[in-house]
Amino acid sequence: MSQTDTDDSTRGAPRPVAQRPVLLVVLILFQMLCTAFFVYDVIMDFREGEGTVLHLMPEVAATLGLVVGLVFEGRTLMALLRRQAHMEKSLGVAAGALAELMEEYFRQWGLTPSEADVAAFTIKGYSIAEIAAMRGSAEGTVKTHLNAIYRKSGMQGRGQLVSVLIEDLLNGPLVPRRDGA
Repeated sequence: MSQTDTDDSTRGAPRPVAQRPVLLVVLILFQMLCTAFFVYDVIMDFREGEGTVLHLMPEVAATLGLVVGLVFEGRTLMALLRRQAHMEKSLGVAAGALAELMEEYFRQWGLTPSEADVAAFTIKGYSIAEIAAMRGSAEGTVKTHLNAIYRKSGMQGRGQLVSVLIEDLLNGPLVPRRDGA
């Protein structure tokens, strides 16, 4: 499953891939076992006097490589988890800002609850047939709502409706500044 796999219920939204951190942790644990084996083997060879320099050097080098790899992977995993948490937080802020912006526009335009529902689905990219199926109504009803939405908003179509929201999101800060501005 790739990071961009999608779920039909989220309509194109990336599905969180929880397996990746788990797989990395399993890999790191496996490398730790390998490292422990090599360390034990080097110590035993050294104690028993079986280890010549030519025999011990590759084992010590492999052990050091595993240790360096473990440190690097551990740090990388922690950085990726921090980045993922930050991105999820940012996405939540953006989604909240978009929802608030949409609701404000819907109020300004005087949309009925049904029209606001259809407008939200339209902005999310659903087709008329999909909106009708989700709402349990006829496609003609959805088209009537869309005509009312475009008339009340002064927009010519879906593209203009979406662009107004995106422009406002890009022009305004998503998170208020600390100084209250």
